[in-house]
Amino acid sequence: MHREATGEPALSLVGLRRDYGERTALDGVGFQLERGETLLVLGPNGAGKTTLLRILATLLRPSGGTVRALGCSVPAEAWKLRGRIGFLGHEPLLYRDLSGRENLRFHARLQGIEGERAEARIEELLAAVAMGRRADERVAELSAGMRQRLAICRCVLHEPELLLLDEPDSNLDAEGRELARGLIGPSETRTRVIVSHDPERFEGESDQVLRLEAGGRPVPA
Repeated sequence: MHREATGEPALSLVGLRRDYGERTALDGVGFQLERGETLLVLGPNGAGKTTLLRILATLLRPSGGTVRALGCSVPAEAWKLRGRIGFLGHEPLLYRDLSGRENLRFHARLQGIEGERAEARIEELLAAVAMGRRADERVAELSAGMRQRLAICRCVLHEPELLLLDEPDSNLDAEGRELARGLIGPSETRTRVIVSHDPERFEGESDQVLRLEAGGRPVPA
């Protein structure tokens, strides 16, 4: 269920910093993103793009600065936020020895979606990415592109308000990208942060662009 807008931005970051020992991954990152908007994050390898997503997903703690997401303070109120986020990372987060359908059932239970509601939602998503006929095969037997389609289904299973997408087109062919767009494309009901090495792919549907340089420093506009 999508929550009513509170008037507070979907994301508000001020002076975000993340250190790994003596190495700085993010240094002074700040932006404000309204609900329903899309932020495209660009930069070379090692610029902290994935680190930024993992902080927003409450998987990493910031070393400094302030982060608010969907009206919650991160990491202090991470417990309020996790069920409202869909995170698509480099790994599909699927059990290889389970089928695609079994994986989605497992993640549905984690999100508190059960019974007929869960089955209907799973079938809807599998149909949306043209995976209905392959859904009972073990994930280990599927191609990387098919696993990415299932990972996208997992990401949006609980209808999150905030999508955090790290190279969402990874391993997808033209058909897969078009099908995925129906689930993770722009929408007034969800806010998106997208990391991509292909700026032309997403700039046309982005409201803001954040460019990071080596060391995680924002590039002045």
